[in-house]
Amino acid sequence: MAGGATLSVDGRAVNYGERFTYKGMMLNDVPNFAQVFGYTNASWTLRADLVCEYVCRLINHMDRKGYAYCAPHNADPSMEAIPYLDFSSGYVQRAMQTWPKQGARAPWRHPQDYGRDMFQLRFGALEDGVMAFRRAGEGVVSGPAPRDLAAAA
Repeated sequence: MAGGATLSVDGRAVNYGERFTYKGMMLNDVPNFAQVFGYTNASWTLRADLVCEYVCRLINHMDRKGYAYCAPHNADPSMEAIPYLDFSSGYVQRAMQTWPKQGARAPWRHPQDYGRDMFQLRFGALEDGVMAFRRAGEGVVSGPAPRDLAAAA
């Protein structure tokens, strides 16, 4: 996942396997990070284009509002974790514990469906009650308060 890159938040390593994916591209409580994972059932670049378009919309929105930070936050502790891919190949199954999970419902679900993704990524609200935004040096100004990563470790 992520080409073997390691992530950390506030000096603490991020374990991909313990995270949910937001819209199939961002990780819960990991600020200012997105990754592209295309479709397994259609052209990879169809989804890559949508993800890039969404990230550009998000950056432009943050610039307009003066936000320096965004991170999706899952406020539902009962969210059912589903494997990121429904793919039975051995190499995928062996790596699945190192991949983030998806949730049972949007926006934590990666539907592998271009029509749904196009609506959600191209036209969906950026300030959706799940994405938290902050200005530099301030607390959360929009969205839910992300959990304290230091306290959770």
